Amino acid sequence: MLAHERLCQLYGAPFRFFSVKDPMSELVSAVLSHRTRNQDSHRAYQQLRARFATWPEVRDAPTAEVEEAISPCTWPEQKAPRIQAILRELTERLDGQLTLEFLADLPVPEARAWLETLPGVGPKTSAATLLFSTLRRPAMPVDSHHHRVAQRLGLIGPKVGTEASHALLEALLPPGWDAQQVYDHHEALMFHGQKCCYHRSPACGRCVLLDVCPTGQQLRGNTLVVPAA
Repeated sequence: MLAHERLCQLYGAPFRFFSVKDPMSELVSAVLSHRTRNQDSHRAYQQLRARFATWPEVRDAPTAEVEEAISPCTWPEQKAPRIQAILRELTERLDGQLTLEFLADLPVPEARAWLETLPGVGPKTSAATLLFSTLRRPAMPVDSHHHRVAQRLGLIGPKVGTEASHALLEALLPPGWDAQQVYDHHEALMFHGQKCCYHRSPACGRCVLLDVCPTGQQLRGNTLVVPAA
């Protein structure tokens, strides 16, 4: 895990968890964040909570009102009915108790599999719900930045999509890592994608991983530039 160690040192791990939401709230927040900038999904979540005091109110509201409340995020016309469908499904499964605290008692793979049977919930949303919420379970979400860095490092193949990458990248983590270590790994790779390993014109010349990055070596014409220790 040389890349993990270098990036954690570079970006200042351990990182403080950014969210203190309960798992039900984190699930909704994760749905809103899909293909949306953080500031816009945060605003959509805040508007939703300001307009509706409880999750049953969101579930039972006219869909147009939920859509209006979450308008800052991308595709509110899709996410509003999806959130309501999730809430209705949970109401039925959990005898009306809209809480996901019970996931703390399930092994992480079982908790993720359970969440992924909900409408529109995939591996990134299930992992975010478990890791970012107050449950603090060691499940690793993979965002677009994390995915790009992993591909360029050769950790996954060039044709592996973001969803499929979750299982492959999680399998590479040392067994027994706790939530903080998994969170640090996710955040470090995400920060690197945001600050150095750009989608276009990555800054390979100042990358601390250049000597172990096959893509960087190719982009630099196979001229090895070893970063300072």
